Amino acid sequence: MEERIVKCLSVGDIRTNCWIYSLAPKEPAGHGAECVVIDPGGEASYIIAVLKELNLWPRWLLLTHGHFDHILALPELAAAFAGATPRPAIAIHREDAEYLGPASFAVHHSSMISVGYREAQIKSLWKDMPPADKLLSDGDVLGPLKTLHLPGHTKGSAGFYDEEAGILFSGDTLFRSGIGRTDLIGGSFTEIQQSLKRLFAMDKSICVCPGHGPATTIGEEAGHTGYF
Repeated sequence: MEERIVKCLSVGDIRTNCWIYSLAPKEPAGHGAECVVIDPGGEASYIIAVLKELNLWPRWLLLTHGHFDHILALPELAAAFAGATPRPAIAIHREDAEYLGPASFAVHHSSMISVGYREAQIKSLWKDMPPADKLLSDGDVLGPLKTLHLPGHTKGSAGFYDEEAGILFSGDTLFRSGIGRTDLIGGSFTEIQQSLKRLFAMDKSICVCPGHGPATTIGEEAGHTGYF
């Protein structure tokens, strides 16, 4: 298998990992090789500049979940490539659909206030969210990536797994030496435990690319006992 580009950008106030993952080995006519952009959480101009530098074009804008720190750059990113054919498609698990679309501001406003953002900051950061083009379910496949429904951090938290490459984009379900919060709306410690059991049953060599912090492996994290 030809090696893919895996690029991590740390973006936004909460330093979310925005992952750029190349899909096509050949360059389609008129633009760069296809990629997915996972969790564009802020700094849209930075993400766009890196895509241009790498000569990549986003076929999919994938969201591991709907929290604001994983989607704030989504409107600008979608607009920047809206003239492409086909334009980038936005995908999120159907259980987190409420975090997108014109009615989503109320959901995000309350969560941003709860973590300390002031009204002026919210106003400066917020742009109306586009709706999803595709609502995902467990097992859905987008290019080389299989959707894994991993509830617990949110109802619709998901991972994106490339089995051939041995790479899992885990969002905020699993970090290096840690797991996502379950005390926010839609969170459940019982559910995230079940999601972790599912992940820890997978191949121990899988590289885990999380929503925050450094990469790890399934084997490294399965060795911790404090998750259960």
